[in-house]
Formats: sequence, structure tokens, C-alpha cells
Amino acid sequence: MTTYYSKDHEWISVDGDVATIGITSYAQEQLGDVVYVELPESGKSLSQGDEAAVVESVKAASEVYAPIDGEVVEANDALAEEPAKVNEDPEGAAWFLKIKVGNADQLTELMDEAGYKAYVEAL
Repeated sequence: MTTYYSKDHEWISVDGDVATIGITSYAQEQLGDVVYVELPESGKSLSQGDEAAVVESVKAASEVYAPIDGEVVEANDALAEEPAKVNEDPEGAAWFLKIKVGNADQLTELMDEAGYKAYVEAL
């Protein structure tokens, strides 16, 4: 399983033709205490850069963007019931959605972990 990162602070972990998407620890820290998560319906078609989900905290609301094209195959409904999970494990159990990869070539536009770490340090 390979994990990539976007400049919008999403992570995407690819396993075969299914990718899991969530927000990075950095994004979660910037948001603070998460109080609400809005997730997409299964079957929704997403293009790279489309709004895929919404996350709200006590500080702000923010969009979660699709790092690549794909079709939603599953949303993490546990987050709708318990949005604070995002604060506990943003890069693990608190994933937002899973998509069927539409264009794997778009992964080359994303950063690996070292590249993302350097990007965040430069902010």
C-alpha cells in the first residue's frame, strides 16, 4: 500500500484499484477540535480537485478535496456519528472515504511522505 499527499493536506493510500482518502495530521492540528463531518454518498463521481467531503471544527469549516479522479465506493459513517475521531487518528481509523481509482496517472502529481514533510516545514 502506497500513501501520497496533496498540497491541500489530504492523504491517499492506494491498494490495488481502491484508494482511501483522509486529512493529514497537519490539517487536523490546524482545524482543532472537529465537531462535524459531511461525507459523500456511495456512487458519487469525483474529479481531481472536487469537494469530496466537509469537515467542521470549533475554529473553521474546511473542504476535503479529491486528490485524484474516482467513484466513491464507501464513506466512513463512523465519522458522522463521532467526528472527534478525526482528532484522535486522522491518518488511520478516521479516513473519510474510499474511491475506485479513476486515473492512477494523477498519483504522480502528488507528494510522497518525505516530500509532504518538507512542504509542511516550508509553510
